[in-house]
Amino acid sequence: RLPLDEGPFPHLTQRIGLHEMTFIVHVEPVFNGVTFHIRDETCNINKSHNASFATRFRIKGVPHTTLDGVESDRLLELLNRVADAVGLGLHGVTDWGLSGFRDGQYNADLVADQIALDILREAGVGIISEESGAENLQRDVVVIIDPLDGSTNASRAVPHYATSLCAVDAHGALVALVVDQATNTRWSAVRGQGAFRDGVRLVRRDVSDWSQAMVAISGPPPPNPGWGQFRAFGASAIDLCYVADATVDAFIDMSPSAHGVWDYAAAYLVCQEVGVRIEDAQGRELIVMDAAQRRTPVAAATGIFSQALATRRLSAL
Repeated sequence: RLPLDEGPFPHLTQRIGLHEMTFIVHVEPVFNGVTFHIRDETCNINKSHNASFATRFRIKGVPHTTLDGVESDRLLELLNRVADAVGLGLHGVTDWGLSGFRDGQYNADLVADQIALDILREAGVGIISEESGAENLQRDVVVIIDPLDGSTNASRAVPHYATSLCAVDAHGALVALVVDQATNTRWSAVRGQGAFRDGVRLVRRDVSDWSQAMVAISGPPPPNPGWGQFRAFGASAIDLCYVADATVDAFIDMSPSAHGVWDYAAAYLVCQEVGVRIEDAQGRELIVMDAAQRRTPVAAATGIFSQALATRRLSAL
């Protein structure tokens, strides 16, 4: 007999998959609590757990449970599968012209979006996409996706463009993946479990000297910003991940509320998990479930965040 908050049972999912164990849990009520009786009986835990997760995430050859740690793993696997499929699809694009449906939208954006939609719909998640809008937002997990961030770069063979995906639950950003499709560099994060670049955990050193800072920007810079140097790379999802992995020291969106949530949601979680401050320049919530909303993200190492935010405010918001 073990109280619910003691013993090894609550932590089993940290070490092993419960779907690999042969056991059944019988619960009987006792005064002011419950008692677990473990018997040596064969049982599939998925037959007694809520099966909705198995139907929502149909990843072939992988058993399913509803446990949080397992769910995060399955979600990251799903996001990687989408990014891999988009990358393969981009290799086959021959028409890199504008689609004619929306300003700045390329035919390649539509190709990438359809590939992603097919997989995400089959998985049963809600979706917010830059190219096709929102659907099924009432579902437990919604994936926010920019299938091809930096599509102008891609159309001109500038090797700096990405697929950005962020799975969001009722508590906010849960699992994130940004894949630089030109180099296959991958940044990932799971809420509360840190962030990684190509599987290596990121540890972000702080920066305190604004005059030596390397800053990535989107949009024209203000006069006399005081930073050391700046770069305009052209794919905000990657640029923000560059702040997380210390390639640059800050990112500032110089455009007036120009970024949709798909542009920064995945990188937002990557930054948060390494202690990089990331905020909207006007103090608004960044993770929003509304395809029409636009924001002005600013991210920086904590020691120079105030200077980065002040620099953004030199320009009209």
